Amino acid sequence: MDEHQVAIAEGLITLDADEPRLIGSRCPACGAFTFPAQEGCPSCTVMGMEPVQLSRTGTIWTWTSQEFLPPSPPYSGPETAETFAPYYVGFVELEGELRIESRLVGFGDEPPHIGQRVEAVLVRFRADEEGRDVMTYAFAPIEESARD
Repeated sequence: MDEHQVAIAEGLITLDADEPRLIGSRCPACGAFTFPAQEGCPSCTVMGMEPVQLSRTGTIWTWTSQEFLPPSPPYSGPETAETFAPYYVGFVELEGELRIESRLVGFGDEPPHIGQRVEAVLVRFRADEEGRDVMTYAFAPIEESARD
C-alpha cells in the first residue's frame, strides 16, 4: 500500500495496486452478499453480516455513458463543467456474489460490451487536503492473454 494514498471511504476497498479488492459482506444465514459491507442482511434480515473481499473479476451486465457532470453535492470530484469528459459506467456481475455499479475505464476507442470480462483496478479520484491521492475503484477490461 502506498502511504500517499487513501481510500475514498474506509472499509470500501483495499489499496493493493496489483490486486485491489472491494470489501463487501456475506450473510452467514442465507449467503447473500452486499456491497458496500453492512451489518444487516437485506435478504433475510439477519444481523451480523461477515466482511469479505469480493471477487476481482466479473462480466459487464449492462453499461451506459455519463454525458454530464454529476450534481454537487453529493459528487465531490475535481471536474468543472469546462473540464468534464464523458465516461462509461455500468453494472459488473461478480459471479456467485452480486452486481456492482462501477465506473468502467481503459476501453480506449472501443466501448464496453455486455458480457465482457473485466477486473477491479484502483483509480485516482482527487487529492485530499493533505495532498494524498484519494483512490476509488473501477473495472477495466481483462487483457485477452490474461483470460486463460
